[in-house]
Amino acid sequence: MTAFRLALVAATLAAPVATASAQDFSWHGKVAPGKTLEIKGINGEIHATAASGSEAEVSAVKRGRRSDPKDVEIKVVEHGDGITICAVYPGERGRPNSCEPGSGGHMEVHDNDVVVDFTVKVPAGVQFSARTVNGDVRAEGLEAATELHTVNGGITASSKGSVEAETVNGSLNLTIGRADWDGQLDLKTVNGGITVAFPPTLSADLRAETVNGSIESDFPVSVQGRINPRSLRGTIGKGGRELRLSTVNGSIRLKKSA
Repeated sequence: MTAFRLALVAATLAAPVATASAQDFSWHGKVAPGKTLEIKGINGEIHATAASGSEAEVSAVKRGRRSDPKDVEIKVVEHGDGITICAVYPGERGRPNSCEPGSGGHMEVHDNDVVVDFTVKVPAGVQFSARTVNGDVRAEGLEAATELHTVNGGITASSKGSVEAETVNGSLNLTIGRADWDGQLDLKTVNGGITVAFPPTLSADLRAETVNGSIESDFPVSVQGRINPRSLRGTIGKGGRELRLSTVNGSIRLKKSA
C-alpha cells in the first residue's frame, strides 16, 4: 500500500498516518509491543532511537544527483508481525520492486542514484529491524530485540534487548542488554572490527574468529585444547547458548558492560 493511499484510508485517530512530498516522507502510528517495526532501504543510512511516547515515528529524506527523488516511493506495509517501511526504486524489464517483510521482496536500484536516509523513533517493547546496502545503521537506546543489516557501512547499536548485526565493509560497535537469547547469536563483518559489550552475567559457548587482527575478552574464557590468538573457542560462565563473532580484517573485543 502506498504512503498516499494509506493516508487516505486512515479512518481513526489510532490508525497509522503517512504523508509524503516530492523529497520527504513521514509516518507515525501504533505498533503493538512484541511486534516489529522494520525499515528497508538500499542507498542511505538508517538511524533509530527510542520514542518518548507510545507511537512509532518514521521520517525519510530523499536526494539525488542524476536521478529524480520523486521516482523512489516510500511504501508502508502492515502485516501480522508488525509494519515494514521500504524505499522502493523504479523497476525495469517487467520485474517491479516490492516491499515485503524480512528478507523477502525484490529490491534493485537499476543505476538510480537517489539516497534515502531514514530517521526512526521506536517505542518501548517494539522490536526493530533495519536493512540497507550502502549506508551506516545506528540504533541507540532501544528497549527490545534489534536486528541490523548493511553491506557497505558500519553498525552502532545499544539495546536493553538482544542485538543481531551483520555487515561486510564496516565495524560493529554494540551494547547488548540481555544475554538470554535462544539458540545462536551471530555478529559478523568482513572488513572491520567487532566491539561488543554484554552484561557481567553472560554465559555462552564462544566462537570468535579473525584472520588479520586480535581477540580480547573481559570475560574469563575456559578453553580446551590449543590456544590460537586469532581463533578462540571456549566457554564463558556456564555456557549453554552459542555466541559467534567473526571478521576477516579487524580485531574482536568482548567487553563487560557497566
